[in-house]
Amino acid sequence: MNDMPNTLREIEELPDLGITLSDGCRLSARVWRPVDALDQPVPVILEYLPYRKRDGTTARDALTHPWFAKRGYACVRVDMRGNGDSEGLMEDEYAPQEQADAVEVINWLAAQPWTNGRVGMMGISWGGFNGLQLAYLQPEPLKAVITLCSTVDRFADDIHYKGGCLLNENLGWGATMWAYSSRAPDPELREDWRDLWLSRLDNEPFLPSIWLRHQTRDAYWQHGSVCEDFSKLKAKILAVGGWGDAYKNAVPQLVEKAGAKGIVGPWVHKYPHFAAPEPRIGFLQEALRWWDRWLKDIDTGVEDDPDYRAYLMDGVRPATWYTERPGRWIAEIQGATSHLDQSTWHLTDEGLSDTPAPLSTPINSPQTCGMAAGEYCAIWLGPEMPGDQRRDDALSACFDTGPVDGPMDIVGAPRVSLTLTSDQPQAQIAVRLCDVHPDGASTRITYGVLNLSHRDGPADTTPLTVGAQTQVSLDLDHIAYRLPKGHRLRVAVSTAYWPLVWPSPARTELTLTDGTLSLPLRPLADGDEYTFPDPDAEAPWQTRELRPESHVRRIEEDQVSGLVTLVIEDDFGKVEDCEHKLINGTIAREWWSIHPDDPLSARGRCHWTEEQGRGDWAIRTETYSEMWADTETFHLKARLEAWEGDALIYERDLSDSIPRKTL
Repeated sequence: MNDMPNTLREIEELPDLGITLSDGCRLSARVWRPVDALDQPVPVILEYLPYRKRDGTTARDALTHPWFAKRGYACVRVDMRGNGDSEGLMEDEYAPQEQADAVEVINWLAAQPWTNGRVGMMGISWGGFNGLQLAYLQPEPLKAVITLCSTVDRFADDIHYKGGCLLNENLGWGATMWAYSSRAPDPELREDWRDLWLSRLDNEPFLPSIWLRHQTRDAYWQHGSVCEDFSKLKAKILAVGGWGDAYKNAVPQLVEKAGAKGIVGPWVHKYPHFAAPEPRIGFLQEALRWWDRWLKDIDTGVEDDPDYRAYLMDGVRPATWYTERPGRWIAEIQGATSHLDQSTWHLTDEGLSDTPAPLSTPINSPQTCGMAAGEYCAIWLGPEMPGDQRRDDALSACFDTGPVDGPMDIVGAPRVSLTLTSDQPQAQIAVRLCDVHPDGASTRITYGVLNLSHRDGPADTTPLTVGAQTQVSLDLDHIAYRLPKGHRLRVAVSTAYWPLVWPSPARTELTLTDGTLSLPLRPLADGDEYTFPDPDAEAPWQTRELRPESHVRRIEEDQVSGLVTLVIEDDFGKVEDCEHKLINGTIAREWWSIHPDDPLSARGRCHWTEEQGRGDWAIRTETYSEMWADTETFHLKARLEAWEGDALIYERDLSDSIPRKTL
């Protein structure tokens, strides 16, 4: 729990270490390592990403990798094939080629004279995914993994599908990668940068076309999902997550099924030493204890840490952004949450009751229900959190308790079981658990969604029998939340959740005839049960600001057409690296439109601008993506433009139509 004593070593940085794979493809690595590593070889910490080490992840790399290097590690940040300053072409996310390349990289690093032959993998999001996926493949040098904001199930718990519903992040993140992978290598590092760039533009896949062809949990999604066999995870795993992130469920699963240690804070999709909302923790010190134990055989006591350390958030006013969340750290010595007691509540015509009572409640939500959901994955530090839920509550069937007599610590994944009938063969439900304040304000505690055709599992799909009673159950996302005394607990059920999930093809009316909430409750925590060190980091990345960052999120209603549109504008700013002078800037725009009465009016559009430059050299790409659907088919359209100065030097248009199966 305290900082580990380490003698700091002088380090050097290699901006472009080449790793040539067996097929001749050269990957580019940025390396921080002790200058005396040839005399005193060190373990390797590998981060392996498509997000560009030269300008994409540079801000977080500057805070993190030199810190470990000074404490006796070689930190190696590799640009994946087809991205950044590496050669080759990328086929898909988590493709077999990506993993085969990583195995080669691990074995190559372990064989270098400046390493001790032991490798750890660390990463957040994509890097958290592939750290687990490489552990699953068991390359001999890989001894430990620190995975952050990741998942064990690519179908059920990533950005594509949730509860069998199509997440609109499937288009949103596909548009992000359409833009990210369109960027050129740095001419300062690659003389053939232009040839590499044009080859990427010619071959870059539009990933939503791939993902939409797999609408059930088939072999495509089983690949890379480590939940297929947790016993294959032999490396020592520290799993980290955040309650403000999309990936809330992997940490408790890895703790209970793979023997991992777990930490979950109040954070969005960021590393915990610079994350928001606060409190931050000394993540680097915690990680160093992990690496020192499993890569250097130093007894740091990590085996004796509680299995699960989670931040129990106080119930607070709803807001689209928090700078901090009051609360306390709780600790489970063994396991995560499955051993905690469950409290059963009944959905009734009179509300949420601790005793059964009659229920006959119709639900026919307007398609605009869900506008208060916030981003599926809060990451950009803008107004992305779920705000006051009263607007969505008014469009849902709500079941409330009375004011609770004392505070309740909800820790785990609530489970909702329903008996219902439907007037359509395809339908979806969204269930939100909310904290209702004495003045009526409603804070979303957690939520879940379910495509009712997937009620028997993500691989087996069966349309509903119209008018027949059907029993379904769904787990809401894991959470640790204190419901204050005098507040009410609300279960809100809707038949739409736009723009988080794509709507069913026809507006649906469901009728609930029975329902229960199984609520995981933990004995009240009295103060912090674990204490982390304060955050530490290296000096920030030095840049010159050319355009400030800004974030906009607004809802527009067309009074003529009736269309309601969520508009998102994220300008990530434009900066110049103070050392190598590379300029980069990004602007992302999204529009999500729907008519309250017409699910077939749903439409998503994205437009990204990526800028690069240095001196007189200036290039940019403009990428466009669009999606809509009829009752039988999803339709996709995308465009990619590349500019040198004011000259359009490349353009490509794509269109695709994909049958709707169970969505």
